[in-house]
Amino acid sequence: MVILDVSVVNVALPSIRSGLHFSAADLQWVVNAYTLTFAGFLLLGGRACDLLVRRNVFLFGMALFALASLVGGLAQSQTMLILARGIQGLGGAVVAPATLSILTSTFTEGGERNRALGAWGAMGAAGGATGVLLGGLLTQTLSWRWILFINVPIGAATALGALRAMTTERPEAATRRNFDLAGAITGTAGLIVLTFGIVKTEQYGWGSARTIVTLAIAVALLALFLLIETRFATAPLMPLGIFRSRQLSAANIVVLLLGASAFAMWYLLSLYLQEVRGYTPIQTGVAFLPGTFALAVAAQLAGKRIHSVGAGRPLALGMALIAIGLVWLGQISVSGSYAGEVLVPFMLAGAGIGATFVSVTVAGMAGVEPREVGLASGLINTSRQIGGSLGLAILATVATTRTSSLLGHTSVHSALTSGFQRAFVLAGILAAVGAVASVLLIPLRRPPRRAPAAEPSVAESAGT
Repeated sequence: MVILDVSVVNVALPSIRSGLHFSAADLQWVVNAYTLTFAGFLLLGGRACDLLVRRNVFLFGMALFALASLVGGLAQSQTMLILARGIQGLGGAVVAPATLSILTSTFTEGGERNRALGAWGAMGAAGGATGVLLGGLLTQTLSWRWILFINVPIGAATALGALRAMTTERPEAATRRNFDLAGAITGTAGLIVLTFGIVKTEQYGWGSARTIVTLAIAVALLALFLLIETRFATAPLMPLGIFRSRQLSAANIVVLLLGASAFAMWYLLSLYLQEVRGYTPIQTGVAFLPGTFALAVAAQLAGKRIHSVGAGRPLALGMALIAIGLVWLGQISVSGSYAGEVLVPFMLAGAGIGATFVSVTVAGMAGVEPREVGLASGLINTSRQIGGSLGLAILATVATTRTSSLLGHTSVHSALTSGFQRAFVLAGILAAVGAVASVLLIPLRRPPRRAPAAEPSVAESAGT
């Protein structure tokens, strides 16, 4: 549901733009309002999973998500929609670490947990695949508003399922209920201001006083966040001690680059297909299906193979596939064929995302203490969302700036395509850096096998 809400919105972006009269630069806030609050409050959501009954945390997040979806569907202005998307992000920040925390606390480290995480990644891919097609169908046959309304019945059904299937067992660490709300607020505010400053460079330039002041405020807020975490917070949202795990630190670096390179692909490709190639929302959703199918298959295969080959190899391969696919997409043209210019590179990138997302999650969670699984999962998801938000801000700004510089000298379609080309190539470079980082920082060797006695039986796993 959480991932569906990103993919379903991507397909509807041109309709939202015309319906509420967004500018090209401001349109990305429909996506970034969600991802920034998602990223900023993920650690708080992960902390809640470590201290409170996980089922209750999950239910709260799901209810908030569904309610915000209803408000967003009813939005009559840009501000109302952006605020609703921000609250959706808050709900998602509670739901996402709760799901991962429930899985990692239910299954012990090893083959069963890897298979569970593979299924978790595949369900995310299923949400992405469902979203792209559902978004096209709802937008074209009803209205873009229904891409948000659809979350309400899904949320209600999921909540009922949680009441039946999840236990009310309290985590072992739930002895002191200290929440670092100040850290969450300053961290989120810093990210929002930083993204706002980057987006507005297209209008004001990097050297303008407005841009410099905005970025300075962002740096000050992020510095205050670090000060709160290291000096004042009783229970820090991001205790620096958790980064003693070299593999967790490395996984966060790679997943940051994953988000920065891959997240904007869906946004840019949706605009290219509809604004340059003239696709309808339904056609765009169908065009996205092969990539999301490749993502789901790769996530499943990676989940099954990681236990025997380790996380490093599929992670490096996945990031390399993303880099190749994105650079290839950078060769798109105004009138080229979908099969020749979009299909194959899109499937390569999709397969890379699936393999990378599962592999980097397993790598990051390896060796984490049970009492910190919520925090660790929150960190991984936070890094991915921060990378995605900043990457989208940078890449969309690069595309818009390039397009604006060419308008008046060439056709609108050619100017748009040139902007998308430049953004895709830059995204591919970021993915290539991530591939190199994964090779250097994540062990490529096969992990040592556990002794038979250390592997839990199926009955023991079910009993947990």
